[in-house]
Amino acid sequence: MTEQSAATRPLRIAIVGAGPAGIYAADALMKSDADVSIDLYERMPAPFGLIRYGVAPDHPRIKGIITAVSIDLYERMPAPFGLIRYGVAPDHPRIKGIITALHKVLDKDQVRLLGNIDYGTDITLDDLRQFYDAVIFSTGANADRALTIPGIDLDGSYGAADFVSWYDGHPDVPRSWPLEAEKVAVLGVGNVALDVARVLAKTGDELLPTEIPPNVYEGLKANKALEVHVFGRRGPAQAKFTPLELRELDHSPTIEVIVNPEDIDYDEGSEAARRNSKQVDMVANTLEQWAIRDHGDRPHKLFLHFFESPSEILGADGKVVGLKTERTQLDGTGNVKGTGDFTDWDIQAVYRAVGYLSQNVTQLPFD
Repeated sequence: MTEQSAATRPLRIAIVGAGPAGIYAADALMKSDADVSIDLYERMPAPFGLIRYGVAPDHPRIKGIITAVSIDLYERMPAPFGLIRYGVAPDHPRIKGIITALHKVLDKDQVRLLGNIDYGTDITLDDLRQFYDAVIFSTGANADRALTIPGIDLDGSYGAADFVSWYDGHPDVPRSWPLEAEKVAVLGVGNVALDVARVLAKTGDELLPTEIPPNVYEGLKANKALEVHVFGRRGPAQAKFTPLELRELDHSPTIEVIVNPEDIDYDEGSEAARRNSKQVDMVANTLEQWAIRDHGDRPHKLFLHFFESPSEILGADGKVVGLKTERTQLDGTGNVKGTGDFTDWDIQAVYRAVGYLSQNVTQLPFD
């Protein structure tokens, strides 16, 4: 690098990670008073991070966006077109707005996107310090949060992050996924849990129009799941999924969503949450309606269980054969406590969707 006075050249900034956080950081720098030149380093061939590899392929609102947006990007970077398109079928108006905004940042003259570069392998912090005035790391949170209950390491116990990466066609995960279980449990009541449950409950043919990778379609086409049970340890008012994500469960002609009327229970804290949050109230209203309606004859059943805290994954010969949960009850504040009432569920596979964690980055302190 030729020496040049900092007063006569732009500040050289390296950003490691071209997901939303990294791209928004680049945008913020360009909107500041500083004169900057930014290089975005991305391990994958294509940018956008979890927007690209973390959105369920069956979202009808997302169809077509990344395909349309990424054509220009493909012309700017050495990425196979298939990798840009894999897994997500984008037609989601909110995702469209986000990706459009991110794409505009990447189109700026001050920004270069350098794909297929793995920090820690292809470049080091010492390399970056040699050529840049500042380095920003935005490597995301893509590891499953641990759930420390007996049986968590049994064959048939999976983290949601790996399954999401598989059905979105992430190149780091194997091309096949075991889908032999007829009764499946999903632990957690956030949007990712509902994504996982919905994909497991749908037929392969329902997902075919979403442009999922062929290997994922073939895997889901052979999926044997007939019952999917979603378990949350607290009540409907404490669920973390959005009303839109919840209602999407009911859009499939093959999935019967079932809610136990006994799970529709609110304490003072829950009622306050409903009054103070339109989203909480919409979720509660939807669940109340589902709890009292008649059940149909759709072939796949998706059960939403509340006040059931997983206490053990049951196994035999090293494989999942069941799930033990403890019934909980509200304590007056919106939290719950155990009742000592346990239930054993006939389950052959368990997916934990209890949050994501970041991972250690080479040469950086990590808490």
